[in-house]
Amino acid sequence: MWLGGAAQAGESQLKAVQVADRVWFVQGQAALGTPENRNFISNAGFVVTDDGVVVVDALGSPALAEELLAQIKLVTPQPVRYVIATHYHADHIYGLQAFKAAGATIWAHAEGREYLNSDTAKKRLEASRMELAPWINTETHLVEADRWLVQPKTSLKVGSYDFQISHAGPAHTPEDLVVFVPQLGVLFAGDLFFRGRIPFVGQADSRLWIASITQLMQYQPKVVIPGHGPASTDPMADMAVTRDYLTYLRTTMGAAASNLEPFDEAYAKADWSRFSGMPLFRAANRMNAYNTYLLMEQQGDK
Repeated sequence: MWLGGAAQAGESQLKAVQVADRVWFVQGQAALGTPENRNFISNAGFVVTDDGVVVVDALGSPALAEELLAQIKLVTPQPVRYVIATHYHADHIYGLQAFKAAGATIWAHAEGREYLNSDTAKKRLEASRMELAPWINTETHLVEADRWLVQPKTSLKVGSYDFQISHAGPAHTPEDLVVFVPQLGVLFAGDLFFRGRIPFVGQADSRLWIASITQLMQYQPKVVIPGHGPASTDPMADMAVTRDYLTYLRTTMGAAASNLEPFDEAYAKADWSRFSGMPLFRAANRMNAYNTYLLMEQQGDK
């Protein structure tokens, strides 16, 4: 069995905070996953309806998901009926098995199946079992969705609330989903939006990611719950920071790639001052810039 969800002394604490009527979320640390923080580095949120609870994302370990379930029980006796996975990155989905065991139905976009069944996912889990033990262990396993969404938009009605689920990828990942609850004005943006910290770009197509952020702004939400960082009550300004960061990567690294300028020289002369004070700048920025440099070599002026 996986370890129980109760945090021990010195471990990261998980506490649900209400951000809108019927909406709560838990905020992960702006850090890399470690045994000390139990891989609590991403956010998850939930909406309480009169006919059950809808959870968005499942956190980075089964123990964390157990704690989130305990937090939900402090808010409502309603059961968790659905978990919507915004994308299949480890820090968002290793908790799915706890929700599945609690009887929840899991929804995700069908593009996530390719990653889920890949050697990359298997190797990542094997590495996590070593690097994040004991929170990720031999009993931690990858969980498929009960329903794989294939349409650009899907509606889910629970109680009197509509959950508008839209495929926003490929952007951060091919399977990116966002969830908008119009009656509450709340948008769950997944990892399309990192608030107050540097995002991990990885192999993402930043051009499409920027376009997806522009689409998120069209919802004109009152509150946005990002994949990482605090909830936003000023979504236009806050989402613009992620968009501007990605745009700056493309502008600087695109010019360097076009001019056949070596990456190290281009990186050294770029002005990172707007972003250098943000959490995880040292951990992520150079890798983000290098991946963008390679991407811009391939894309040219696109």
